[in-house]
Amino acid sequence: MASLVYGLCALAALLCAWLLLSAFRRNGYRLLLWSGLCFVGLTLNNVLLVVDKLLLPDVDLSLARSATGLGAVLLLLYGLTLEAD
Repeated sequence: MASLVYGLCALAALLCAWLLLSAFRRNGYRLLLWSGLCFVGLTLNNVLLVVDKLLLPDVDLSLARSATGLGAVLLLLYGLTLEAD
């Protein structure tokens, strides 16, 4: 059951990233770009979760997962502050 939830979370994040980046290509709003890049990072975070918990259960990837999650949120924060100008 956990593998299904992990996989669905990764697919949902990938779908959000794809939708946001395709909307950026159509409209050119930079906030869509930063949001899309954030969801690309969150997709990578979820893929690392699947690898960590299901494929390599004896290897600890929690630091890599935390770093990708932090990087994704920092991208969105940078985009929000950049667009405030």
